[in-house]
Amino acid sequence: MRLAVINLVGLSKSLLGDHMPGLKNFAAKNGLQTYQPAFPAVTCTAQSSIITGTSPTTHGVVGNGWYDRESSEVRFWKQNNAIVRGEKLWDKLRREIPGFTCAKLFWWYNMHSSADFSITPRPLYLADGRKVFDVHTQPMAMREEIKKDLGRFPFQAFWGPAAGIESSEWIAASAKWVEEKYSPTLSLVYLPHLDYPLQKDGPLAPNIPEELRKIDTLATDLIAFYEARNIRVLVLSEYGISPVTQQIHLNRLFREKGWIEIKDELGLESIDFGASRVFAIADHQVAHIYVNDFSLEDEVRAMLENTPGVEEVRTAAQTWGQGIASKRGGELIAIASSEAWFTYYFWEDDKLAPDYARTIDIHRKSGYDPCELFIDPEISFPKLRVVWFLIKKKLGFRGLLKLIPLNASLVKGSHGRDQVIENELPVLLGTTYSVDSAEDVHRAILDSFK
Repeated sequence: MRLAVINLVGLSKSLLGDHMPGLKNFAAKNGLQTYQPAFPAVTCTAQSSIITGTSPTTHGVVGNGWYDRESSEVRFWKQNNAIVRGEKLWDKLRREIPGFTCAKLFWWYNMHSSADFSITPRPLYLADGRKVFDVHTQPMAMREEIKKDLGRFPFQAFWGPAAGIESSEWIAASAKWVEEKYSPTLSLVYLPHLDYPLQKDGPLAPNIPEELRKIDTLATDLIAFYEARNIRVLVLSEYGISPVTQQIHLNRLFREKGWIEIKDELGLESIDFGASRVFAIADHQVAHIYVNDFSLEDEVRAMLENTPGVEEVRTAAQTWGQGIASKRGGELIAIASSEAWFTYYFWEDDKLAPDYARTIDIHRKSGYDPCELFIDPEISFPKLRVVWFLIKKKLGFRGLLKLIPLNASLVKGSHGRDQVIENELPVLLGTTYSVDSAEDVHRAILDSFK
């Protein structure tokens, strides 16, 4: 028996209606369940829980990024699989199934894993400051082979203002390519399309039905491809998306209290994390609060509990006990109410915002920034700005492509909470194996091979 697991990010029960006829029929035929999301309900944590069958207490992934206390640096969207502690799904199955192989296509923490075949987005970072869009593959030779057959991965459609169905189409095509070339026993396929419009416009926006039809068509075609080859298919999501109307700027509040150390960098501001007494690392509807001055912990907690939009405050130790997760996570964890989310913003004057704030820079920002899905509406002729930037880049000039707005109110959808209404719960389609958690999804995948 062989299995394909298709991860449709952002899919929830409420979306499986008339605008998704293919997946609706698949669910009716093969089973539909909802389950309690991982905490935080964000990509890296959810996928790590599904891959290992454990919670962050064991695998240690407490968000899409966190503050590294040893280096005094914030590290977001790292890719090395060793970050995820514990035995992985494919290693368990390899011990039990002779000749087992696994293809891990665009699931996160995909670099240097023990999966047999993998593809993940990975730019080339050159010494002169250039960033060249590319992918990383295992085996390495597969990178040039697949690009020759499918063309270059449309990186701009994977994240940023141009994010759209094209990246999911390329990933689906790569899944077919890998199947036809290698026939893996297990294929893990990540299709991110829904994440973009649901966060950008919100799940209630009038354009969402068309976006649902796009991903339904793509996913249904991929399911048909696998089933024609006698491959069983499961479809899952990591979380649902909640409509949001409120933004919470915790670092600005901490700055008002004098707890954040601001550094002047050529006339712009940055945070000196190691010197700050308290700061927040924002990750959608969850924020890790790092308290370098332990004498402030009670005061910080009281402040958070009285901040509009903050629904709950937990400690890392209460959430995950003592161990790797608590070492990585903040001393306190703030959870937003269903209609709110956390920004990473710390500046008080947009003119002093750091140089990366108006760019797409997922690694340098001290938190997740969904405003990277937008072009600043105040920019006249943004396409001309992009063309001029590319011309200068071609000529060897260095510079920043400043397109991203600093207006967090543009964002209409978010996620990260583990307590959500039923219609916003993640789903698992294709099995009657009972699931209540992300860890159970892991066990449902294992059960499919029995």
